[in-house]
Amino acid sequence: MITNSTASDRATAPPRRRPMSAFEARVSLVLALASQASALSQRRTFLVDTATEAVKYVFPKRFESRNLEEALMAVPDLETVNFTVLSRTDRYEIREVEPYFIAETIMPGKTGFDFNGASQSFNVLAEYLFGKNTTKEKMEMTTPVLTRKGQSVGEKMEMTTPVITKRLEDQDKWQMSFVMPSKYGANLPVPKDPSVRIKEVPRKITAVLAFSGFATDEEVKRRESKLREALKSDRQFQIKEGATVEIAQYNPPFTLPFQRRNEIALEVERKEN
Repeated sequence: MITNSTASDRATAPPRRRPMSAFEARVSLVLALASQASALSQRRTFLVDTATEAVKYVFPKRFESRNLEEALMAVPDLETVNFTVLSRTDRYEIREVEPYFIAETIMPGKTGFDFNGASQSFNVLAEYLFGKNTTKEKMEMTTPVLTRKGQSVGEKMEMTTPVITKRLEDQDKWQMSFVMPSKYGANLPVPKDPSVRIKEVPRKITAVLAFSGFATDEEVKRRESKLREALKSDRQFQIKEGATVEIAQYNPPFTLPFQRRNEIALEVERKEN
């Protein structure tokens, strides 16, 4: 009985692990160190990327200012729409804006500055920008955010820096858009969300009035009225027929009101001699 019990114990006892050779121990140590180094490298890359992005907001850039209000404004050091200043007055400036691509979506709500509607549209576009596209491409953020009124439902737009919100007058709807990074040109990833559309905004000339604080429907109407009135006395440019206002917002929500830069823009054309 004792002999059988001992044999059974031997049969069920777990096999002993073979001692690790010196060579195997060195290989195991190298692999462990490599894994640890890789994790540290990824963490370091993440921290460097985070710090690099933070610098763009901590050390913003400034536009040429015409008054104290504009002198206090600051914008993140991100890619923006390229333009050339053709003329400048104490109230506005005339810009020739180069073509750029946008990703746009229709906003819920009846105003361009409804918080819930704006947040929802912003998130839809941000998801596209940060990987919700057919190639899972993560693109860089640009500035400003544009809010734009459209001419009509039947308007055809040609296929960055801003988010644009465009109002469809016949349906009382707005559209929000992100300006796409210029390095992609027309070769932008296709959105997975069918509510996001890619378009090109053609070259244009605009009259721009800057203001600080927060953009609201009331403030936009007041500033638009001031810009339209000021342009009546411009000797070179006039408001283009059917032009509607476009609002650019350059700053993230945490920016102090007096440092925020907003712009009201109307498309203009040269006057005939």
